[in-house]
Amino acid sequence: MRAAVCRAYGPPDVVVVDEFPAPEIGSGQARVRVHAAAVNFPDVLIVADDYQMTAPLPFVPGSEFAGEVTEVADDVDTVAVGDRVFGTAFIGAFAEEIVVGASALTPIPPGVADETAAAFGVAHRTAYHVLRSVARVQPGEELVVLGAGGGVGLAAVQLGVELGARVTAVASSPEKLEAAAAQGAVELIDHRAGDLRQALRERHPDGTDVVVDPVGGDLAEPALRSLRWAGRFVTVGYASGTIPRIPLNLVLLKGIQVLGFQFLTFATNAPEELARNEAELMDLLVSGRALPHIGATFTFAEVAAALGHVAGGKAVGKVVLTVG
Repeated sequence: MRAAVCRAYGPPDVVVVDEFPAPEIGSGQARVRVHAAAVNFPDVLIVADDYQMTAPLPFVPGSEFAGEVTEVADDVDTVAVGDRVFGTAFIGAFAEEIVVGASALTPIPPGVADETAAAFGVAHRTAYHVLRSVARVQPGEELVVLGAGGGVGLAAVQLGVELGARVTAVASSPEKLEAAAAQGAVELIDHRAGDLRQALRERHPDGTDVVVDPVGGDLAEPALRSLRWAGRFVTVGYASGTIPRIPLNLVLLKGIQVLGFQFLTFATNAPEELARNEAELMDLLVSGRALPHIGATFTFAEVAAALGHVAGGKAVGKVVLTVG
């Protein structure tokens, strides 16, 4: 099969489209003909061997995909050949075929395009679980979203508005803030244009209720300082490449909660909330009230360029590869 292959760790251009052995199918698994795949920042880190887990060389990067089931193991009855599905994996999505556990696949609702399905799962699931179950955002609350131009950030803006919050978007360019405004953000802050702490103080003199942070780095502390008494700060990831160090005296003085979200531990420890959130989120997808913003689309042959686009911080919303 044709696949994007990483044979040496490094920058995005080490990935080349070439022939690669098709994965074998095993118990509990299904084979999917990939039609579209989404490019995420962790894919860049995995290629560079800078992620928290290492993918042994050679490997096919890519964690998010949509396509059609072409084969299932004898013990699989949750999906069938011909089903349109989307799903996630650690690696393997940037290829003509991927084999994954059948439990990792979700049916694509009728009328939803492959590209939309491929771009939906990771960002919108992360954002919704964070807002609904971790931060427990309430209608009328002031929500600050850092990295609001990225995939998770834009999803958090969109879903925060859906849950009734008043959203402040913090991003690194006017283009990204424009996309956040289109998703319903009412306050827009370009953190490269001035001091973020001062900007948040001017917009929210009485403080904010929730901060969602998929960025880390230098943005975390000033955003945390914007919280009022009993506010909630949720750390989701570190797209900046730097894990922030938070002065604990701020937590003490403000009585705030510092919370974290990681999908696997959430799924393991809160299965009932996971199921409720998944059902609600699929309803939002089917109704069109929650759709990913696809800021750029690349062909399969342009996979290195797509990874470079994400690595360079140029992505607005999601970046999609058309594979099939």
